[in-house]
Amino acid sequence: MARGLLLLSLVVLALALVAERRAAFRNRFNASREVKPLDLLGCRLIKGIETGSEDLEILPHGLAFLSCGLKYPGIKSFAPHKPGEILLMDLNEEKPEPVVLPIHGDGLDRASLNPHGISTFTDEDNTVYLFVVNHPQFTTTVELFKFQEEERSLLYLKTIQHELLPNVNDIIAVGPEHFYATNDHYFSDPYLRSWELYLGLKWSNVVYYSPTQVREVAGGFDFANGINISPDGKYLYVAELLGHKIHVFEKLADGSLKARKALAFDTLVDNLSVDPTTGDVWVGCHPNGMKIFFYDPENPPPSEVLRIQNILSSNPTVTQVYAEEGSVLQGSTVASVYQGRLLIGTVFHRALYCEL
Repeated sequence: MARGLLLLSLVVLALALVAERRAAFRNRFNASREVKPLDLLGCRLIKGIETGSEDLEILPHGLAFLSCGLKYPGIKSFAPHKPGEILLMDLNEEKPEPVVLPIHGDGLDRASLNPHGISTFTDEDNTVYLFVVNHPQFTTTVELFKFQEEERSLLYLKTIQHELLPNVNDIIAVGPEHFYATNDHYFSDPYLRSWELYLGLKWSNVVYYSPTQVREVAGGFDFANGINISPDGKYLYVAELLGHKIHVFEKLADGSLKARKALAFDTLVDNLSVDPTTGDVWVGCHPNGMKIFFYDPENPPPSEVLRIQNILSSNPTVTQVYAEEGSVLQGSTVASVYQGRLLIGTVFHRALYCEL
């Protein structure tokens, strides 16, 4: 009798734990949220982008880099066997269209290019370096390129790989070979990562990389995602996707980070872009993350863009700029502005160009 009661108690406990984990999982993924559309006038889909534009970065003079064709475990891909690309758009043109940037130099396997987060750094000589998070065969490397503006091409310089960068999501360059990166998972194995995701283990982190030192500078995130820096270089912003938060850190002289505050949202915050003039933070979001990870073409993932003004103040202003149920744009990841123009990218779908 006692053994039977013990067994029954264990079964009840196990069922309760499963129910609790399922409820927590749905809450983290915002599974019940519906989107009320908020359209922008003067928007058009960008011709030539059909397989995602996961991240983008705009140079001060209006040239925009876009990383396209990401293949990511558990995420939909409309072209799973096509190599990824880096595109360029000149936003100074009346009707800008993207072009594929040729890559020169030896040592990079272009057939396995699988670009994710990107970042640029411009040195004192106005040389532009492009950092690209890459997932060849679902490993993680960071590819460093020099942008050759006259030729409109990329020169491959080197590949960076490190044991503290097992599964990088996004990156922000702070020097010619210096950057901060978010690891969105601790494990690189897809099976182990799925359990890490399901159990809600807050093991993802931020790593500081330099040629002489690599170290973790922040941790305990539930899927660390987008990362960016304030225009004065004093503060770092980190998106915690499944925690529905953006964290603000003070960047110290030795590269360490000091936590200042966190902003909470009713959406899954993805990549972060910072307006270099105003300091406003633009965020590509997933209002319902369940639809991203469990794709249904009859019920596609919605899109959302937020603008955060005065993020360092005690009372930041958060404005919803764009929202759509997925009929036009599925799974927005990033939004960035340049002189009244807004670009919105997605994980695996299309990209939008809008006049604000």
